[in-house]
Amino acid sequence: MSDPNVPTFDHRDPNSPDFWDERFDRRFMPWDQAGVQEAFKAFAASRALHNVLIPGCGSAYEALYLAERSWTVRAIDFSPVAVATARAQLGAYGKNVEEADFFAYQPPFSPAWIYERAFLCALPKNCWGDYAQRMADLLESGALLAGFYFLGATPKGPPFGIERDELHALLTPHFELIDEREVRDSIPVFAGRERWMTWRRA
Repeated sequence: MSDPNVPTFDHRDPNSPDFWDERFDRRFMPWDQAGVQEAFKAFAASRALHNVLIPGCGSAYEALYLAERSWTVRAIDFSPVAVATARAQLGAYGKNVEEADFFAYQPPFSPAWIYERAFLCALPKNCWGDYAQRMADLLESGALLAGFYFLGATPKGPPFGIERDELHALLTPHFELIDEREVRDSIPVFAGRERWMTWRRA
């Protein structure tokens, strides 16, 4: 039986910007944190200011948080409606948001940190190898891929959960896991299955 609280959508392919445009247009965004999580704040507080790329940024709350604290940040999304939402959210910092396809995008700087938040789990499994390779291509040795990972396989998505051993197999050819932390302020769609992970480029 279908959930009466879930709207009916015309677009079913999460590889298409239209899929995400429709959900942002109708404000059906169960993945949207509507704020910045404590693990993110703690990580940012522990680092010196440097260049940050945020792919699949959605509403881009974290981009605003960093920009207000003088970080160099670029947030991207391939959904025009998501980009418009993020730019409105960022106000004076809206220029830090670009409409772009992560897999073809060249940032205006060399990222020291790529922030992962509900991006991998927005991608169907057949895109995961491309995700790992593109992250590796964008990050120089010693740079960080850090953020929230949604663990445990899901029968369908998004969000598309990933088993822990599958995530390790995906990333360890390029990265070393140097830190992992429990997440206690997840929204319902991620509750109990989200971990903050910090991966360092080999």
